[in-house]
Amino acid sequence: MILSLAAIAAMLGIMSFTANRLVRRKLRLSIVLLSAFILSDVFVGIYGVHLSADTLAQVGAFARLAVAASIINAFVTLLINPIRQDRVPDRFPTILQDAIVIALVLLASTFLSQQLLTTSAVSAVVLGFALQDTLGNAFAGLAIQSEKPFHVGQWIKVAEYEGRVTEVTWRATKLRTKAGNFVVVPNNVISKEAITNYSEPAVPVMLDVSVGAAYEAAPNTVKRVMLEAMRHCSRVLVAPAPDVLLVSFDSSSINYKARFWVDDYERDELARDEVRTAIYYAFQRHGIEIPFPIQVEYSREAPEADPSAHVDSAERVLSSVDLFASMPPELRREIAIAGSTAVYGSGEAIVRQGEPGQSMFVIASGAVSVVLEPARNEVARIPSGGYFGEMSLLTGEPRTATVLAVGDVQTIEINADLFRRLGSAHPAAIETIGVAAMTRRAGLEAARTAAAGHGAAAVDSLLSRMKKFLRLT
Repeated sequence: MILSLAAIAAMLGIMSFTANRLVRRKLRLSIVLLSAFILSDVFVGIYGVHLSADTLAQVGAFARLAVAASIINAFVTLLINPIRQDRVPDRFPTILQDAIVIALVLLASTFLSQQLLTTSAVSAVVLGFALQDTLGNAFAGLAIQSEKPFHVGQWIKVAEYEGRVTEVTWRATKLRTKAGNFVVVPNNVISKEAITNYSEPAVPVMLDVSVGAAYEAAPNTVKRVMLEAMRHCSRVLVAPAPDVLLVSFDSSSINYKARFWVDDYERDELARDEVRTAIYYAFQRHGIEIPFPIQVEYSREAPEADPSAHVDSAERVLSSVDLFASMPPELRREIAIAGSTAVYGSGEAIVRQGEPGQSMFVIASGAVSVVLEPARNEVARIPSGGYFGEMSLLTGEPRTATVLAVGDVQTIEINADLFRRLGSAHPAAIETIGVAAMTRRAGLEAARTAAAGHGAAAVDSLLSRMKKFLRLT
C-alpha cells in the first residue's frame, strides 16, 4: 500500500509537470486503478475475517490485476509519449497505445492468478472499460492504424464525407470539413468504403476547370490563352505545369479542360474561382466567345457598332492626360484610332517586372498598383486618367516594375510602331513627350533616378535613346 501511495504521488507530480494532455488522461486511469487496489486492500483488512476463501481469492486477483494494469498503462504512456510536448507520436497513435496496454494486461493476467475464470472475467471488465464501444469499431480502428491509408492532418473523402483528419479513436475518425464542421465517421463505416486521400502520395493536388469556346476560335489559340490566364493565378503551381485539353465537340461549343495543381486542397474552390475568373477576362481580351447553350433561345437586336464613338471616347481620355494634352488634336485622334483597348480583372498583372515591352498604357477606368518584385512592395498607385510603361515605349527598355489591376481596369495600349510613324512626321511632339515622361519619372520614382540633380544630362540621354529606338536619326 505504501508503494501504491508513492506511485500515485509520483504520477500526480508528472501530471502537473507534463504539457501532454494524453499523458495526463492516461495517468489518471493508472491512479484510479491504484486507488481501486488500495480500497480492495482496506476492504480485505476490515472484512477479511468474514469472507470466504473463494471471495478473498477473487478480490486478491482483482487487486493484483489492477496494480499490473496501472503499472503497464503508466509505463507504456511515459515510454512512448513526449512529456513536454502536447502531441501524439505518428508511429504510436492513441488507439495503438491502447492496444499495446490491453495486450500486456491480458498477458500479465495469465501469471497473476491461478483462477483463470475469475481473471478472464476481470480482464473482460478492464477490456470493456478501455474500449468504450463495440468490438467492430475497435478492430476497424486497429486495421486503419495498421494499414495507414491516411494520417492526421490529411484531406480525405469517405463515402459522402470529405474533410481534414483531426483524430482517429477506437470508435471513429473525426473530420474537419471546409465549412468548419466536425464530422465523426464510425470506423466500421470507413473500413467498408473506398477512401480517397488527396494528400498522398504527394501534397500537390490536380484540379480542373471546364469551359466552352466558340467554334470560330482555333483550338491552339484557345489553349494558349487559357495557359496564359493560369500563369497569372497566384494559387496555381508553376511545377507541375498546368495544361489544357480539348475534351469534346458539343452542339454549341468546343469544350476544353484546364488542369492545374495546387498545394492546399482546402482552398480548391478558391483556386477554381481564380482560374475561371482569369480565363473569362483572358477570353474577353482576345475576342474568344463563350457560347450560350444551344437549347437557350437568345434573341436581341444588337446596336450597330459605332467606331467613331469608340475613337471619341479614347480621344477624351487622352486629352485628360498631361502627356498628350499639349499635342495637336489631329495627333491625339490618330493615337486614339491606333490604340487598342483591353479590360483586366482585379489582381491581374498588366505588365511584369523584367519582361520586354514596347508599349505604354493609359488608364481609361479603374486604378492600378505599381509594385517591385520579388517582395511586391507597392511604390505607387495610379488612378484613372494616369499612364504607365512610357519608358518601355520610348526606349524599348524592359519593364522596371509589375503593374497590377486594382478592381476591373480598362486600358488603352499604345505601341512603339505608332510612335515611329508619329516621330517621322512630328519629331518635336515626340521629344516633348520624352521630356514630360522623364520629368514624371524623376518625380514619382526618385529612388530609381539617383541622378536627380543632373536633370538636363538625364533628359539628353533619354532623348538619344528614344531616337535610337524609334529610328528617328
